[in-house]
Amino acid sequence: MSEALLKDVQNMLNEEKFTRATLGNYSIDRFKELDLVLEQAKKEHTCDDIKNICEEHLSHSKNSIIAVYFSGMIALSQRRIDDAALISLVGIFVDNHKWNIVKYLCERVLEYGESKFALRTLSECYKNDNDEEKMLDAWKRIVKIDAEEADLAKLLAERAEKLSDIDEATDYFKKSLHRYINKQLFTNVREIWLKLLDYYPEDTDFFFSVQGKVAKNISADKAVLLLTDVHNSCKKRGDINTSITILKHILNYDERDNFARKEITECFRQKYARHSQLEEYIRISNLTQNWRNVHEAIMDFEKHIAFDKGNFVFHRTWGVGRIASAEGDDIVIDFAKKRSHSMSLKMAVDALQTLEKNHIWVLKATMNKEKLREKIKNDPEWALKTIIKSYDNLCDIKRIKAELVPSVLTAGEWPSWNAKAHSILKDNPLFGVSSANINVFTVRDRSLSKEEKLYAEFKAEKKFFNRLALIKEFVKEIKNIEPDSERFNEMAVFFAGHLKPNMPVNEQAVSSYLLLKDLVASYPFLNPLVHLNFTALFANIENPSSLFRKIKDEKIKKDFLSQIKLFIPSWEDIYISLFPHALLKSVIDDLKQAGAENKIVAMIRGCFENYKDNREAVVWLYKNYREDPLFIKAGMTEEKIIITLVYLLELTYREIDNHRDTTDNKKINKQAYAILFKENLLENYIGDASREAIVRVYTLVEDVKDLDPADKLKLKNRILDRFPDFKFFGAVEKDTASRTLFVTVAKYKEKELQLERIMTEDIPANSKEIAFALSLGDLRENAEYKAAKEKQEILNSTVVKLKNEIERAQLFDPASVNTSRVSFGTVVTLANESKGTEDVYTILGPWESDPDNRIISYLSPFGGSLMNKHKDEKFDFAINGEKVTYTVKNITAAKL
Repeated sequence: MSEALLKDVQNMLNEEKFTRATLGNYSIDRFKELDLVLEQAKKEHTCDDIKNICEEHLSHSKNSIIAVYFSGMIALSQRRIDDAALISLVGIFVDNHKWNIVKYLCERVLEYGESKFALRTLSECYKNDNDEEKMLDAWKRIVKIDAEEADLAKLLAERAEKLSDIDEATDYFKKSLHRYINKQLFTNVREIWLKLLDYYPEDTDFFFSVQGKVAKNISADKAVLLLTDVHNSCKKRGDINTSITILKHILNYDERDNFARKEITECFRQKYARHSQLEEYIRISNLTQNWRNVHEAIMDFEKHIAFDKGNFVFHRTWGVGRIASAEGDDIVIDFAKKRSHSMSLKMAVDALQTLEKNHIWVLKATMNKEKLREKIKNDPEWALKTIIKSYDNLCDIKRIKAELVPSVLTAGEWPSWNAKAHSILKDNPLFGVSSANINVFTVRDRSLSKEEKLYAEFKAEKKFFNRLALIKEFVKEIKNIEPDSERFNEMAVFFAGHLKPNMPVNEQAVSSYLLLKDLVASYPFLNPLVHLNFTALFANIENPSSLFRKIKDEKIKKDFLSQIKLFIPSWEDIYISLFPHALLKSVIDDLKQAGAENKIVAMIRGCFENYKDNREAVVWLYKNYREDPLFIKAGMTEEKIIITLVYLLELTYREIDNHRDTTDNKKINKQAYAILFKENLLENYIGDASREAIVRVYTLVEDVKDLDPADKLKLKNRILDRFPDFKFFGAVEKDTASRTLFVTVAKYKEKELQLERIMTEDIPANSKEIAFALSLGDLRENAEYKAAKEKQEILNSTVVKLKNEIERAQLFDPASVNTSRVSFGTVVTLANESKGTEDVYTILGPWESDPDNRIISYLSPFGGSLMNKHKDEKFDFAINGEKVTYTVKNITAAKL
């Protein structure tokens, strides 16, 4: 069938050539017949063959309508960018005024996605047909996909304006405004600017943003002209504060702008018209004198003008005060503990901080304490606004807490109030974040749109994966993102920056690629940002397992696995290597479907044999696959599972003690403990296992020194229920005297006192408890007797352990310390070459170990690696899997 179709196409092309078919022979019906051929080609998977035939035909018959159509439509269906052939074909029919065919061809092109050429051509057709509705729809689509189209956006705005649809008019005016700025057409910019200023004079954030873009793309002079328009509008409305802000912007562009200087002086006169010292402060700040730097003059004026009768101030010693009088150079202030305090104006300016009347410090000093407390408790939004504005509109949660706890709220009330505050700061559009720090909050004069709020958070965020989460939230929350969305494009460009040539292919590069690939599917205008394919990207990954562990986004991880399976031939082996870090059932399911059962079995066996490196995988496999035939095939007997989990328990206890990966180790420790003891895996095993197997398992359990003695005792009792003559050989009974334990005199005495207290106080008291319990009779149901006996077991175990450690202890003589090398009793200064920092450690024993205060045991992994190192000696040590290079800078004797 395929051969027949290809032959038919060849015949069609030959017939067109030999009959010299003219344009008059073509109609919409003829193109529909060609479309049926294309549909059949798709079903038979012969599109590429037909395209090759057509391209060969065009090499000697370049005017073939059929060949151009087939080739162009197949290219479109394959999402190829080059649409030159179809543009040329449409142009032929436009030149010959075949408008019905032109419309049909353009509509066919648009079936495969938006096309600027097709839409523009259609809009002309609709214009010729006087079909205004369809023409306007085409214009809207053009404006949406063409970020450079400004004229049509302006026409759409003017049409909406005539229909009194001001919101739609504003939307299109703003689009055209930004596009004219990019084209540097200032006359058009000014025309639209004045319209928008007329519609929304109070949207100063928008005008400030636009003027900045004008200054950057056109010139600062033009930005000043636009700002002057806004100033005149504000002045006319009596918005003096905004006028002052605008005039300061103008003076930032040109400090010699005499008009702006004169205007800001007049604005100050209007704002402070009732101030008793207004003219005097204008005079002494030299605000009207052109020889004085205008910024310094404004700063001086604003410092002085705050000092007027009734205003509040703060002194670091006397606290909040209120100005009682301000006459000439003399200021009189009433502080709570220092009434009628007089000082010169100059001293006041230097020593006092002026406060607004709604500053939190003023409210604390003047408002009834109980009323303030109730207000803050019941209206957290008001409290947040008050405190943030009190700190120059930049404040973090720590500072907010410091203002409220314990002076207004109790420590117990803070958590619930803080939760409400966080919710308000996140969701309330009147709160934003600092551009420099996402943890510092601001209060806005107008509500921020969701787009503005998320963009501001993205700009302030410094961590890569937090930014990735924010752009995802942006896409989820903001509907109909358009090509000229500067915020969205800027966010996307940040991630594209990680895909530049010669950049390392790390977790950020891979995550950026997968994110952008996902975004391009919904926003094709981002396509130019992605210039790599996954195969090429993956080829440059040095260690896929290490990279995968560092990816913090779960969807990105899943997409990474999906791309590996799609494009990497050796995906099965890569899945096996990634599994300990990608604990997903889908990974094993995909391997099963590929018939890789033997690899799965080997992987399970490898995870349990190398449990130290695969601790999370061991727990996950047990929880999810212990009943799976492949798990059993891997030789995972109950005894092997228990032994591995006990090893994990002991390993994680030890690493928690050494403060290594504490969070992860606590998680694994809790899971392993739950399986062994809470789910009764160990107890059930002891109920069925042989004596020899129990000896093997319990010996390991006894060696876990940090395990609760009560758990060990419970197992002992279970064993004795089955084997009353069972002999226990715990870890404390092993010969460990050969292992000398160096200790300080102080710690040795402390341990001796602890042992003495147990022997002379705790054990005699316990003996009395046992005797009392015996007096109650019937030991089978005697809870007091059982509890006392369990306590006796714990005390005896502790005594054995302490005696063993004291017997092994060797007292260290501080006079014998050797500072020629790192040894017990020395203080070592290390240069961390990897971070460029210095660390100081004291080397002592396990009894004295206190990592929080930089005292480490010589038996710990890090302490052991330090022992016997000399000054200026370099060495490497792995911390959380990362190699760190140290240099010994100095060795001194510890003060013991």
